[in-house]
Amino acid sequence: MSRIEIHQEKIADKAAAMAICPFGAIEQDASGALAIGAGCRMCRICVRKGGGAFEFIEDAAPGVDKSAWRGVAVVAELSPDGALHPVGLELLGKARELAAKINHPVMAVVLGARTAGAVDALLAHGADEVHVYEDPALEHFRVEPYAAALEDFISKVKPSSVLVGGTVNGRSLAPRVAARFRTGLTADCTVLDMSPSTDLDQIRPAYGGNIMAHINTPRHRPQFATVRYKIFPIPPKCEPHGSVVRHTLAPEKLLSRIEVLGRTPKTAEKGIEEAEVLVVCGRGVRRPEDIDMLRELASVLGGRLACSRAVVEAGWLDARHQIGLSGRTVKPKLIITCGVSGAIQFVAGMGGSETIVAINTDPEAPIFKVAHVALVGDLYAIVPELIASIRAKKEAQQ
Repeated sequence: MSRIEIHQEKIADKAAAMAICPFGAIEQDASGALAIGAGCRMCRICVRKGGGAFEFIEDAAPGVDKSAWRGVAVVAELSPDGALHPVGLELLGKARELAAKINHPVMAVVLGARTAGAVDALLAHGADEVHVYEDPALEHFRVEPYAAALEDFISKVKPSSVLVGGTVNGRSLAPRVAARFRTGLTADCTVLDMSPSTDLDQIRPAYGGNIMAHINTPRHRPQFATVRYKIFPIPPKCEPHGSVVRHTLAPEKLLSRIEVLGRTPKTAEKGIEEAEVLVVCGRGVRRPEDIDMLRELASVLGGRLACSRAVVEAGWLDARHQIGLSGRTVKPKLIITCGVSGAIQFVAGMGGSETIVAINTDPEAPIFKVAHVALVGDLYAIVPELIASIRAKKEAQQ
């Protein structure tokens, strides 16, 4: 617990000392001594300007026995038919990398009614242990029984870190379970690393993407982090070597106040996340009708059209085309940005692309810092030439 201690003997002018605090938190008690009142914001201005009369004291917070917590666990999300969400395999690959640094096992937790296919896939991608909670009550995601199952796993196995996919379900499940263990949760991490002390280094954009926040949870376990789909690559398959551990829950733990009346699958759509080639429309496009030029470039490349946030806010394209922290995360083989400045929010959503080609008139545009090929010039001159060149090459090959 932090506090400000006042050394009364060092105060020559009480009125001047009280005036130091902009919040009026330095008060005079009945005996005439100065005291810190409830209005204190711990800004420490009094410590800096009080001439040694004020001292900031931070008591050592109780820690945790880190040796009792071992392993990096991944929550593998399943659909009702048992299909494994790809983000689970992406996180498994990252978990292997993190666990190797501290010589911890890699675990996967599977919750659902049909788990056989997911278990095989997780073992084939390097899981040391797959912990399975299989029950008809877990067919559909309902947060109460899912949270009970994950809580049961953590209580029994005590993993040091737990990685959860930043999906709709994952964003509901992770904070609920983290709260049960009174531990921290960092959402939408873009970078994860592991320190020798087993503290998980969690990095994510903050304040609208203007800074990159570096977050640790040194005094609590487990450490929770959610990560979006397409942030990390799926690891290659390996010879399965892991074990399968099956768990059961008491019937009362599987109860839920949510009743699933039915399920209507959405019409299958191929989103920009699945495209291997993307052409991105940015603020540099002057008119909505000019987007057709970029759509044509995407077409001749066999790709899809995407955009930055500015284009969505202008109403030119819908949010399904948006790349960035408030949009979709993509990792295509080729991405061509046209008139995109490259704000950190946008780059966080496409920085993992294999080849990045950027077109911008500003040679100092931030997008050029991550681009593999930088074309400084007017997109209205460059894009038509690209289209003509690609078409000519295709015709020559026919």
